[in-house]
Amino acid sequence: MPDHEQNPGPPAVGTPVGTQVAIWDLPIRLFHWLLAVLVVFSWVTQWRGWMELHYLSGQAILALLLFRVTWGFLGSDTARFRFFLKSPAAALRHLMHLRRREPDTELGHNAAGGWMVLGLLALLFAQVATGLFSNDDDALIEGPLRHLVSRNLSDWLTHLHALTFNLIEIAIVLHVLAIAVYLALKGHNLVRPMIIGHKTMPRPEAVPSVVSTFRAVVIFVLALVAVVALVRWM
Repeated sequence: MPDHEQNPGPPAVGTPVGTQVAIWDLPIRLFHWLLAVLVVFSWVTQWRGWMELHYLSGQAILALLLFRVTWGFLGSDTARFRFFLKSPAAALRHLMHLRRREPDTELGHNAAGGWMVLGLLALLFAQVATGLFSNDDDALIEGPLRHLVSRNLSDWLTHLHALTFNLIEIAIVLHVLAIAVYLALKGHNLVRPMIIGHKTMPRPEAVPSVVSTFRAVVIFVLALVAVVALVRWM
């Protein structure tokens, strides 16, 4: 699709009732599902004691997070933070109407979902950051940046790393429950658009702009290079 450079936000042009509207671009969908797979893989490798694979998984997650933050400023409309981050009051108003069964007219994350996304990103950043400096006496392996901090600080960050993952587990459960609640109470299928990229809008809505996938590829490659440079040369 063409690369739009205008400021993000709904344009004046509307779409006819029942039109298939592109909501999530391919980069954001790949990010979402790859991140989910890597989080599960990180848990499995830690549980099995495969720490070398665990650290590699964490570095891959860091590259994805760097991509997502950059895409939140340079990506398609629905991926941009300024498009979906509303005020806390707007999020509360949205949650007050949670039991109201109504058509899904959201172009991207709703007001409450936007804050959940931000919270998950913050927790995952904290998780990978602490993992870089962590140590594992049982596996006799250390995070790639362990040598930059003292043993006491590394021990504290290792403890924080474990604690943060507990918070991530809670956040994931809440995320899945929210998806189930939206389907049960409001009849909104939030998973399908994240798979196929579009959904049928029940009334005229503005069309979010979508930028080129090539830009996403360049950003991800740069993020991956940055992570490799961080763990190899610091």
